[in-house]
Amino acid sequence: MAVRTPDPDPQDQPSDDDADFSAVGAAGFGGVPGGGANPAWLSDIELAEIRRRMPVLYVEAVPVRTDGTGQVTQVGILLRATPMGEITRTIVSGRVRFGETVRDALFRHLENDLGPMAFPLLPPSPVPFTVAEYFPIPGVSAYHDDRQHAVSLAFVVPVTGTIDPRQDALEVTWMTPEEASSATLASEMEGGRATLIRAALASVGMLR
Repeated sequence: MAVRTPDPDPQDQPSDDDADFSAVGAAGFGGVPGGGANPAWLSDIELAEIRRRMPVLYVEAVPVRTDGTGQVTQVGILLRATPMGEITRTIVSGRVRFGETVRDALFRHLENDLGPMAFPLLPPSPVPFTVAEYFPIPGVSAYHDDRQHAVSLAFVVPVTGTIDPRQDALEVTWMTPEEASSATLASEMEGGRATLIRAALASVGMLR
């Protein structure tokens, strides 16, 4: 099953009233793609062209709950509606914007998917537990995205607050590490992300 990530954040899409039509075409003359009030915005045409020519950088996060000793006790799996109307299981994921640090991108997507009261605990210097490469051709790697070649920095992130799923994340199901690494869940995950979940659990010593 192909990856379906919110692309980009819906609240960042400029409305017709706010559009700066004088900036149209500026990217072709050394300007910022998309122009207007939000320089990180890409039109569908610009995004399709970029995806056709080069890899796109993503961050992904496996939300977890931990006990007092820092051991992972629960893994948060998102239930998401795709643009194709499919219901699938996934994790927090999204693109890194131009000029944005990996840390800021990670925090932004955690807040977008889990809500502003999730209170993720990011380390001072975030280091991914793995780098996942998504290819449009199945079989090149364990990860598949039929839209693009994407390179994803994947993190395990403890969250301590209240979860209020937003955007196209319908709910977050908290599972034990055993449930999260099961074949049953793997059959519901998109784009090979079951492999990513197992790698995440292995990185924190919870894969048995």
